[in-house]
Amino acid sequence: MKITKDLYQGSLALLTDFYQLTMAYAYWKSGKSEEEAVFNLFFRKNPFQGGYTVAAGLDYIIDFCRNFRFEEDDLEYLRAMKNEDNSPVFESAFLDYLKSMEFSCDLEAVEEGTVIFPHMPIVKVKGPLLQCQLLETPLLNIINFQTLIATKAARIVHAAQEDSVLEFGLRRAQGIDGALAASRAAFIGGCSATSNVMAGKLFGIPVSGTHAHSWIMSFDSELEAFKAYAAAFPDKCIFLVDTYDTVNGVRNAIEVGKVLREKGKEMLGIRIDSGDLAYYSNLAREMLDEAGFPNAKIVASNDLDEQIITSLKMQEASINVWGVGTKLVTAYDQPALGAVYKLAAVKKADGSWEPKVKVSQQSIKINIPGIQNAVRFSKNGKAVADMIFLEGENLSKSQHMIIDPVDPTKRKKINTTGLDQELLLRSIFEKGKKVYERPDIHQIKLNAERNLAQFDKAHKRLINPHIYPVGLEESLYELRTQLVFKMKNYDGA
Repeated sequence: MKITKDLYQGSLALLTDFYQLTMAYAYWKSGKSEEEAVFNLFFRKNPFQGGYTVAAGLDYIIDFCRNFRFEEDDLEYLRAMKNEDNSPVFESAFLDYLKSMEFSCDLEAVEEGTVIFPHMPIVKVKGPLLQCQLLETPLLNIINFQTLIATKAARIVHAAQEDSVLEFGLRRAQGIDGALAASRAAFIGGCSATSNVMAGKLFGIPVSGTHAHSWIMSFDSELEAFKAYAAAFPDKCIFLVDTYDTVNGVRNAIEVGKVLREKGKEMLGIRIDSGDLAYYSNLAREMLDEAGFPNAKIVASNDLDEQIITSLKMQEASINVWGVGTKLVTAYDQPALGAVYKLAAVKKADGSWEPKVKVSQQSIKINIPGIQNAVRFSKNGKAVADMIFLEGENLSKSQHMIIDPVDPTKRKKINTTGLDQELLLRSIFEKGKKVYERPDIHQIKLNAERNLAQFDKAHKRLINPHIYPVGLEESLYELRTQLVFKMKNYDGA
């Protein structure tokens, strides 16, 4: 099957906040537009009060950057903007600059499906200051949402244990774009299939679905509806049994299942969409087993999330497949990840890089300066710790000290002997040219599975997870501290 790439075929250069354009104009006006800079995209807290986050959205970023340019109608729109005195907001020469501008940045990012943590760089952009600035809003828009949904999906799949989870959220998603991005991210996070047919076509995700209550209600009886559906889809019969009475619905499904069996076909299962899911699934399981259908699946839906699934598991509900919609695709309990994009370094006239830091009264909001990468230490396939470090740091040292970015009293020594090392940022664009071989959605999903398997179950539990160690390499911590003191005009004495 040919999978569609470049979901948005044209430029989305105006998908930005207006202040990005005003800053771009001011950079140009002050002669700074071509100065080189480095920006890092990162987040400060794991979502859902969890212990990890799953990266997603890079494929969209690749498409965005490949098509990043200002079209003539974009420039006409900007040209028509006026100040209060009716003068143009942007000079014609600036608009000509935008017209001729070609994407020329280096871009590094963690691969989709990678388990990531607060403060580590997810995306690093190096290039002309003006271009780096204009990428802020779209990159945040893409990463914030898809990473949030991939993480939510991973939590739900973890709660479901070995059962399949189906994403059913299209009708409740935040618009068409939100629905497509959510279906994609949910599959990366571990869902088996989606109800979203367009997502299936665009991304190569398996699609799944049977019928709704309206199908049953359109017939004179539930039994008649089941028979008609079985005639149409004899190989894919999962009957929705709770339109009128769940117990009677199971009886009718069994009756039609026996007719199918006489024809050499097999009923796949039933779905329950309301009521006491634990009670009715267990009762349905007994009825199906007694009737000779031990392999028939029981699918449950109805505003499920990881907490409800965990509760149903504890109640020993006889559910094999979970259909999760609203609370997955809307990230119902935390609707935003909160990733940010901060200037980390600028190149001086002599060619050296000057690290930059944003100072705040809240230590969590002090960014990490300099040109960074992150490395994951592991042993026998199990993650040990992650270290954020400055490029050029000697990773072959036998020991590193990592320091928590927020609480410097939390420190950990890492003896690297016998440990494997994995650099987390991969080169995606070099001087505006794509150098990264894009994996397909199934490879990305597999990457997420492998990444999650690296972490102890204590890091993945839903409530009060054990904190996985992530810290700044000691010299990076010292650099940040010195810069903060300098910016506050405090010498530390």
